[in-house]
Amino acid sequence: MSLKPAGNGLRTQLFHVIFESDTPTAKGFDIALIVAILISVAALLLDSVDAYHQRFGDLFLHIEWAFTLLFTIEIGLRIYCLERPWLYLKSFYGIVDLIAIVPAWLVLVLPGAQALVMIRVLRVLRIFRILRLMEFVGEGRLLIDALKRSLRQIMLFFSSILMVVTLFATLMYAIETPEAGFTSIPMSIYWAIVSMTTVGYGDIVPVTPLGKAITVLLMLLGYSIIAVPTGVFSAQVIRSIREERYSDEACPGCGHDRHEKRARYCLRCGTWLDEYTEDPRLREPSAQEEKKPDT
Repeated sequence: MSLKPAGNGLRTQLFHVIFESDTPTAKGFDIALIVAILISVAALLLDSVDAYHQRFGDLFLHIEWAFTLLFTIEIGLRIYCLERPWLYLKSFYGIVDLIAIVPAWLVLVLPGAQALVMIRVLRVLRIFRILRLMEFVGEGRLLIDALKRSLRQIMLFFSSILMVVTLFATLMYAIETPEAGFTSIPMSIYWAIVSMTTVGYGDIVPVTPLGKAITVLLMLLGYSIIAVPTGVFSAQVIRSIREERYSDEACPGCGHDRHEKRARYCLRCGTWLDEYTEDPRLREPSAQEEKKPDT
């Protein structure tokens, strides 16, 4: 998604402040927005406690409406300064922003006791404001990139786990009796998932020796496969960090290809990394050339 400011002047200035963070004003706006999000979420959490709600219910209500008005103005400014505001409204954070404020405004539109009960449920959606915090964490992009790269491997892993769970569930349905809780294959699949994750609710328990042996094997298998998706995701995170920090450009002198992106000279031999640029006027003298006396 590529967001662009709508014209010049005030809209462009608002765009740089709201959607960017490379100026002191933009950073101050981000920090103020984070503080507002945290305060609003804290008020929501405290209001859910009955003792606090009885004593400070009116205060929490005023705080909620103040932040609702504040975030509504924020969304209005975001829409005002964009050339194509629908791109923002259809994005993840645009939808989260709408979910965070729409339930509160619905109270003024939908009358009736039944509707108010529904609004009380919708007000819980204000907790989604905390998802906006991910927008201001630069490292979050590395995690998202690693998740995208490892998505196919993880999906393949979960597909394999689903097949293993179905196989064990079918065996247990054939071995155990309905009195033990294995009344159907879907119920056996539920038992297999609970056993593989080592949760063990105890509502369905095998009674035959063979069923208990299969249960032990399934639990050990569950412990052994926990590290698979974790290892895949961790490897992709490390890869993303390396690509973010290091460049694949090889040194023209020694061939070393592990340099930081801001490096200008080779870490091993000191050769200028852009030594063979086409324009000689852009070349910088290497360490050997600087020490060479004039003739």
